[in-house]
Order: sequence, then C-alpha cells, then structure tokens
Amino acid sequence: MKHVSDLRRHGLFDARVPRFTSYPPANWFSEEVGADCVRTWQSTAPKDAEISLYVHIPFCRRLCWFCACRTQGTRNDAPLAPYVDRVLAEARATRTGFGHAVRTRRLHLGGGTPTILTAALLDRLLSGLDDIWDLSTVDEFSVEVDPTDVGPKRLAMLRQHGLSRVSLGIQDFDPQVQKAIGRAQSRALTADVVAQVRDLGVQGLNFDLLYGLPFQTRTSLAQTLQAALDMAPARIALFGYAHVPWMSKRQSLIPSDALPKPEHRLALFDLARRTLLGQGYVQIGIDHFARPDDALAQAFFDKRLTRSFQGYTDDTAPYLIGLGASAISTYPQGFAQNIPVTGKYAAQIDADQPALWRGYALNGVDHLKADVVAQMMCYHAATLSDAHLADPTVLSAVLHIVERFKEAVSWDGKTLTIARWAHPLVRQIAGTLTTDHPAQADKRTYSAAI
Repeated sequence: MKHVSDLRRHGLFDARVPRFTSYPPANWFSEEVGADCVRTWQSTAPKDAEISLYVHIPFCRRLCWFCACRTQGTRNDAPLAPYVDRVLAEARATRTGFGHAVRTRRLHLGGGTPTILTAALLDRLLSGLDDIWDLSTVDEFSVEVDPTDVGPKRLAMLRQHGLSRVSLGIQDFDPQVQKAIGRAQSRALTADVVAQVRDLGVQGLNFDLLYGLPFQTRTSLAQTLQAALDMAPARIALFGYAHVPWMSKRQSLIPSDALPKPEHRLALFDLARRTLLGQGYVQIGIDHFARPDDALAQAFFDKRLTRSFQGYTDDTAPYLIGLGASAISTYPQGFAQNIPVTGKYAAQIDADQPALWRGYALNGVDHLKADVVAQMMCYHAATLSDAHLADPTVLSAVLHIVERFKEAVSWDGKTLTIARWAHPLVRQIAGTLTTDHPAQADKRTYSAAI
C-alpha cells in the first residue's frame, strides 16, 4: 500500500477519535439538558414535521464478546413484555409532547436483538406504535436481525407490519474468529435467513461485517467477503472493531494478543474496500458500501446523504425520536439520551416520569461545525457557506486543518478536500473541530482511528 508512511506520520495508527455519528460526540452530553428543555423542543416543532422513530431493544439471548452496545442477556422471556409496554408508554408521552400532527417517515428497531421478541410481542409493539404515531406514512421500516435468533413467524409478523429492510449481523464467517468473539453463526444458517427474507418480498438487505477482529487474516476476510457477496446484499457496513474492554467488560474475553496491529487493520480494510469496489459497490463515507441502484448510493450521488446514530442514511427527517433504554433522540436544537440501565429506565416510566438521562443543546457555532463535520464524514470534502466563512471560530479551525494536514488536504478558500490517499485520516481531520471541550481529554472513550 502506498502512503503508509504518510499516514503513520499523521498519527493514524495511534489516534483515538470520535466516529462522529453526531456532532458533538455523545461524551459531550450532560445532565444540564433536562426534561423541560426537551419538551420545549417537541412543542415548538412545526405542524406536520417529519419524524423518524428508533426503538432500542436491549435484550440478547447471548452476549457477543465483541459488542460494546447497550445490551443485557436474558435466558427467558420474562422481561420482554413489560419492556414493550414501557416503550409504548414512553411513546405515548413523547407523542403528547409534540401536541399536533406529525408525519412519521421511518421506523427502525435496533438493539440488542429486536427479534428476541416473539411474534405476538412484535405485533403488540408495532400495533401500539401505529396507534400512537400513525405508521401509515412510513416509507421505510427496518430491523436489525440476528440470524441465530429469528424465525419464520417473527419475520412474517414484521413483514405484515411493512418490513422493508433487514440488517443482518454477520461480523465474520471464519470459525476461529467466531470462537474468539463469542459468536457462532454458520454460512448455511445465514443464507437460510436471507432466503426467508427474500421469500417474504423484502428487497432491502444489509450486512454488517467487522474488520480488525482476533485471528482475522487477509485470507479469512477475503473468504468472508466472498461468502457475503454470494448472498448479494444491497448494502454492506464494514465497521472497524473497537476494542474498549475498559468500557465493555465482556471484551476482556477476547484475546488482545490475537488482534491485528493498526497497520494490519488498514490492510484488511483496504482489501475489503478494493474487493467491494471491484464487485460494483459504491463506497459511502468511511465504512459503508452500496449497490449503485440502492437508495443510499443515490443519496450519496445526489448529496442528500446524512450521518446519525444509525450510521449513514438517506433519512432526512429533522426529528429522530429514540425510544427505550439508552436510546438517543435528535432534534434540530440538540440531542437527548435516555437512561441506559434498563431497571432505572423502567422505574422512571412506571413513575410517569421522563426517561431522560442527559443531552446537549446546540448553539450557532455547533450547527456550523456539525455541517462541516457531516460533509467531511459523508464526502471527504466540505464546502463552506458564507455563514461558515464569517464565523471566526469555524474559519480558524478550518485553516488549522489546512496547516496541520498540509499535503493531505487542498483548500481553495471555500472548499476543503481530503486527498484520496488521506481518506483514512478523515476522523482525525474532523476531530480537529472538537478540541475545545473537556471531554476531549479522555481519548479512552473513543475508538481507534483505523
């Protein structure tokens, strides 16, 4: 690979930086943003505001060791029905906060394992959400699916409620890698679930893969990629495994000495990128790939791409309402995150109290910086408006980027463009805009830059 020495000189292999699924990153959130603030954000939304819903289901039958999401294991169904009822209670309270007509455009179930819910519980959840939010205007309903914990009845129930996109967690098909990350999942089982999804007429199919896993080699990753490509997904999310055992204790079970070194991680990603591009996929931002006719690729071509806590998306709704423990909501005015501990979340809902934990209110400079960061994360370039150029804080930050990353970026006085070889530096470059907050001091909250 060319330019490895240049990337090393810029600190790529040592840096820990935000993934920028939001600007500012979630570790900036504080308890200073309270329920009254969020109610104001809701009540001042315009009539017929477009809204997307995200429902977090934290429960899993098995806790995969690589995962750092807000999840908890359960061996039985006892906690599931009460949780669904609490999510619906929160949904009713949140809907009341808006006070007038809205248009629900997207619905996404994530986790955890949403398909841990039985068909009857999925029906209760989705029927309840329809009664509260009116899902008849939804143009995409997507669900994260663990192929080892789903079945025909649950998939059929989801389809009955309009399921249009499925995201299948795969990570890696190599048996040695699977054993090291605590996730056994055969190709045959995955292919069977893919066939079930397609038999139901669901056209949208996404795969989640990881690079940087223990014992992962170029050969084993190439084999995983080929197995995935044989199933012809519309999209592939190729995430870098973030090893943060100090934040996710289960990751301590992963043999750290078997993890690939940073330069090997870069080689793995480059192999995957070249393979996917060679098969006709379009690279979307830092870690997504899509078929040219897929809606995500079309949004990329048309410069309508956005980045949120759900990754890259063509969803342009200004309101993303998160329901459930740890869920994050996005408003034009800022962010609000629910209590992450399921028991505490339940106690708040049962007491008829908001489940809010923390948040962040955006100011004018934040909005300007957020736009620059989003453009860089989506397109590896950012065009500054007159408002950007007139703000001394933003302009100073951009000029600092130009000075610090000289040969890696070009600047014509209006557009900042990252050179192709320097694309892996984009999170570091974007991170230059976030150095004015105390949270930046603790780099351990961030993942490796590559």
